[in-house]
Amino acid sequence: MRSVANFPSDRWGCAGLLLFFLTRLSFCCAAEVSDPLFAGTEEPQPQGKLDEIVFRRLEELKIRPAKVCSDPVFLRRVYLDVIGTLPTADEARAFLANGSDSKRRELIDRLTARGEYADYWAMKWCDILRVKAEFPINLWPNAAQAYHRWIRTALAQNMPYDRFVRELLTASGSNFREPQVNFYRAVQNRSPEGIAQALALSFMGSRADKWEREQLQGLANFFAYVGFKKTAEWKEEIVYHDTVRAAADASAGRTLTGVLPDGTSMRLFAERTDPRELLADWLVSPKNPWFARAVANRMWYWLLGRGIIHEPDDIRPDNPAQNPELLAYLERELVASGYDLKYLMRLILHSQTYQLASIPRSNHPLAGEHFAHYHVRRLDAEVLIDALCQITGTSEEYMSMIPEPFTFIPPEVRSIALPDGSITSPFLELFGRPPRDTGLEDERNNHMTAAQRLHLLNSSHIQKKIEQGPKLRAILMSIRNDPRKALDELYLTVLSRFPTDAELRTIREYVLEEAGTEGKNAAKFPLRGGGRGAGTAVDLTWSLLNSAEFLYKH
Repeated sequence: MRSVANFPSDRWGCAGLLLFFLTRLSFCCAAEVSDPLFAGTEEPQPQGKLDEIVFRRLEELKIRPAKVCSDPVFLRRVYLDVIGTLPTADEARAFLANGSDSKRRELIDRLTARGEYADYWAMKWCDILRVKAEFPINLWPNAAQAYHRWIRTALAQNMPYDRFVRELLTASGSNFREPQVNFYRAVQNRSPEGIAQALALSFMGSRADKWEREQLQGLANFFAYVGFKKTAEWKEEIVYHDTVRAAADASAGRTLTGVLPDGTSMRLFAERTDPRELLADWLVSPKNPWFARAVANRMWYWLLGRGIIHEPDDIRPDNPAQNPELLAYLERELVASGYDLKYLMRLILHSQTYQLASIPRSNHPLAGEHFAHYHVRRLDAEVLIDALCQITGTSEEYMSMIPEPFTFIPPEVRSIALPDGSITSPFLELFGRPPRDTGLEDERNNHMTAAQRLHLLNSSHIQKKIEQGPKLRAILMSIRNDPRKALDELYLTVLSRFPTDAELRTIREYVLEEAGTEGKNAAKFPLRGGGRGAGTAVDLTWSLLNSAEFLYKH
């Protein structure tokens, strides 16, 4: 086994591999049995209109919903879903010790107010809006960083979503000084048709390249007078409404007609009124059947792992919502809140539907589509490397080689806060970070591959983090003084929970086997400092970091 895996040292040998498979097994089997580690004893009860809609549909289909997830699972899930960050050991310990019935609600409210919230959700929106300095988007560093800063600030201040989109669509000026105009520059095809496709994909959840030609052209006409011009400053560009060209066309009797996706036609007198203003008025209107629906569906997808309409950027007549009543309810709530995305997020997070365990209690083929359980999915590449760095107390090196000068990122900057899709690392590339070329959700690939597993199991990159990371090393070294306390700290740091009795027995058996019957330390549970004990602690950490429980949201 050791020769096949090519482990770099005895610490990563057969016994460590056995422990790794044991920890993986405990989670993989959880999908088939009722495991108190992942599911609590509480039966789900509707907490509001959202749950009533979901559970009524499940009852109609005779699908039994999962139980409510356990406290440790909820803690880790909501941290990762809201701020893309693991709880610290102290945060996990405090939450698990809290006996208040309202502690989940209070935690949600605290997380949505933290700085990491803006970092993580800016990352999500930068994927959609293609915030990238280099080829093929070519915003260039100054513009990419300005665009990211504007998006992050808007999210930190909870800018209403209708205003957020309106500013992107109607902005004019320098791409360095008016960051919103980069919406137009971050499109590979800057023709009116290309811009129309970007708008439909980003804000209507629709792939306009599949529309009838006349429908796409009608929308594209609203962008016919968007102009681009260079300045004397390197890579600066002005985006503007070209009234000169519009006036010339009007004088020659050439007046365009814009056709909205709902079929409404309007004459575009572009020399007097910017057609983008007219389009924005329609797009963000509460009467628009696409706008609120698209972002509500996208938010549901981001939090639960599957859209009510799936995929979330493939909304079309022949791809209907699995639960139209649920989607309509979310739309109404978003509009009534004044397009408050944090309100929509909290509405979903507070629901019993979101807080269901990932362990299904029904083998009905439609159980997943109707959200009878939480959808298990691998951590995003950025979240995963940030978690590894947080646990070990290490940092990563990020850079962008083109254009010169090379982009330098301070070591304390986390991956979820990187301002530019061109700034990357070998780890991010390997683990499926999206290239931000198209704005499609499926650019991000969170499916585990053999290369990813080998990197986590066997690379010097991960080995050095475990063996040399100062934070993790301090935990492992404390084992010599208080083994049980150190194990609790390790489990809280990595998995956001305490070790179970079964896990403690497995660790003890492994230590006794490693020490041998003649070892003087064999009776000391579970480890002593130095020598074999230190190696055993590294084995244990390595096994936890390679477990499905760590690598996936569940």
